Amino acid sequence: MARALRILFAGAHYHVINRGQGRRAIFLDEKDNKTFLNILSKACETYKVNIVAYCLMKNHYHLIVHTPEANLSAFMRQLNGVYTQVFNQRYKHDGPLFKGRYKAIVVQAGSYLLRLIRYVHKNPERAGIANKCKGGLYTSHEAFDSGKESDWLKFKYVLKNQNKVKVDLIYI
Repeated sequence: MARALRILFAGAHYHVINRGQGRRAIFLDEKDNKTFLNILSKACETYKVNIVAYCLMKNHYHLIVHTPEANLSAFMRQLNGVYTQVFNQRYKHDGPLFKGRYKAIVVQAGSYLLRLIRYVHKNPERAGIANKCKGGLYTSHEAFDSGKESDWLKFKYVLKNQNKVKVDLIYI
């Protein structure tokens, strides 16, 4: 049976999830997390993609991706391919790191997007590895808390455009 086609269009938001093959760890230490974020930032620059929110867990990651151009597939091929190569070289592995195809769900802007950001940020808490969303975990929560965007992490436009929707991203 053929895979379902991806829905790709300019200006879309996607909730992207990918897991390690067999649920194995894809981030073994802090260096792996930093390496992934570095590759992510370079891929964002290359493909002119923005990340709205992210969370890196031990065996999977969540990204909320905004694609001004319809190029999610190329962006993800670069991100997952380069990270797999670096990971395999570092740990002397070979073969695939991720469990097949990444999952990408189109997300409509609005109050659902805000709830999804909160869901992504609270992932470590729900998994029982953090009491709060703060404190050195690899999520974009602290950037939201401080209001500091980067070249590739862009979220203020989401908050600004949602002035009619009152949602506390951090504590609800």
